[in-house]
Amino acid sequence: MNPLLRRSLIAFVIIALASAAGWWFTRPKPIPVRLHTVATGKVEATLANTRAGSIESCQRTKLSTILGGRIEYLGVKEGDRVEAGQVLMRLWRDDLSARVQVAEAQLATAQSRANEACTVADNAEREASRQETLAAKGFISTSRAEAARTEAKARRTGCISARKDIQTSERQLAAARADLGRTVIVAPFAGTVAKIVGEVGEYSTPSPPGVPTPPAIDLIDDSCLYVKAPMDELDAPKIKPGQAVRIRLDAYPNRTFSGHVRRIAPYVTAVEKQARTVDVEVDFDTPDEAKGLLVGYSADVEILLEARDDVLRIPTAALQEGNRVLAVDAEDRLEARQIKPGLANWEWTEVREGLSAGSRIVLSLEKEGIKPGAHVVEESAAGGK
Repeated sequence: MNPLLRRSLIAFVIIALASAAGWWFTRPKPIPVRLHTVATGKVEATLANTRAGSIESCQRTKLSTILGGRIEYLGVKEGDRVEAGQVLMRLWRDDLSARVQVAEAQLATAQSRANEACTVADNAEREASRQETLAAKGFISTSRAEAARTEAKARRTGCISARKDIQTSERQLAAARADLGRTVIVAPFAGTVAKIVGEVGEYSTPSPPGVPTPPAIDLIDDSCLYVKAPMDELDAPKIKPGQAVRIRLDAYPNRTFSGHVRRIAPYVTAVEKQARTVDVEVDFDTPDEAKGLLVGYSADVEILLEARDDVLRIPTAALQEGNRVLAVDAEDRLEARQIKPGLANWEWTEVREGLSAGSRIVLSLEKEGIKPGAHVVEESAAGGK
């Protein structure tokens, strides 16, 4: 071979090898990503509250005395269990008690006077009857008999008036006792005392209409609890009483309670102009599970609208704008795939068209360089190299 030609061939081979080596060492490295293999499973369509809900009591009342006054008796403390009808607080009321005693004395007097008047009336009627009998036999004059009958009628009228005085005294006594009752707070139902405002000797002020005065005693019936949560007004038409609900509490992050929709509020609450919600009330399926929960616990609800089993699904986090996903082809390069979604929630989305079982899609959408055409490698595989 011609020496010149041989040297040229050797130089060409050296240059080609150098170029290949340069490309090899400077080529773009595959991007490590998290991949998901498309498979079948269960997908649910759900609705979730827009802001945190809370545990509520079926009965809760904020009690205040009708009259203002100094607290004379406080029979409970915060956290105490009370029974229906139990006296919780009483104000100083010696003046009202005295009025009750006066009314009781007046009633007793009226009863005595009525007994006296009616006894005299009975005697007068018997005397009138006797006089009429004598007049009929001619022993006395007719005018005398008529006078006796008139006297009997007058005595009977006095008896009737005396009995009406008893009714008046009874009403006066009832009014005095009602005034006395305005100084006492009685538990309307059995429950737990949540909060007390005031101590013995302090002045308790009732809450007039329109003035947000703190109540004297906040009473909660914690034997019956439910969840109240705000839902977006756009979702309200989809919610119906009886729908299944999953309840999650911040205080119990690893526990889920089952429940069902009890009531949807008949009006929209506008916390802000752009935050219009409808309150939904949810009952626990097993009320015993709710025992021990505290009223006011933060709660989230997930209302189940529809569920499908054994459908093709992908993580909702893998779905991009326009219902696109980034799939990995046979050469480990990314390609955009348009899919037709079905049921969806925050975790899973049903795939009706665009992917098949076994397809691989990218979950690491936040990484730099993740776009169609990019060369990728699964993170676990990259770590093993």
